[in-house]
Amino acid sequence: MIIFVILTIIMTTEIFNTYSYLLDRTNRKVKHYAQTKFKEENFDITVDQWLILKNLSIDNDQNQSQLAEVTGKDHPTLTRILDLLCKKNLVERRACTADRRSFIIHLTEFGIQKQIEWAPKVSEIRTKAWENLSEKDYDDLKRILNTIYQSLS
Repeated sequence: MIIFVILTIIMTTEIFNTYSYLLDRTNRKVKHYAQTKFKEENFDITVDQWLILKNLSIDNDQNQSQLAEVTGKDHPTLTRILDLLCKKNLVERRACTADRRSFIIHLTEFGIQKQIEWAPKVSEIRTKAWENLSEKDYDDLKRILNTIYQSLS
């Protein structure tokens, strides 16, 4: 009986390891594909930098904690990304009036222009990964990924 339980645990673990591997592998492939296309298009930003620009275009003037939360970036990584975006004059840090220790991240006019310019091409790049999926495939995948995400929240 104990051998059966151990074998069941091992088999279950292997199945979940395979799923995790497939998720990670797919994520890396999608990101690598997008980054390659960004270079071909001479965007002069990374996929991670785009994620920040895109989120600020939806909700400008976020503090770093809010931005870290919505993008899934840890604070040191986000700080490095913001430093680079500031050097490129795409975003700026503004002092927070409510808390002088924190900053509000704001898209510059140049950042807004570049985000608008790049958005259609980024959308085209992003949809490449989905082109062979049916609407049902997409809906199922979205449901499954959201379920996994929620179970870990």
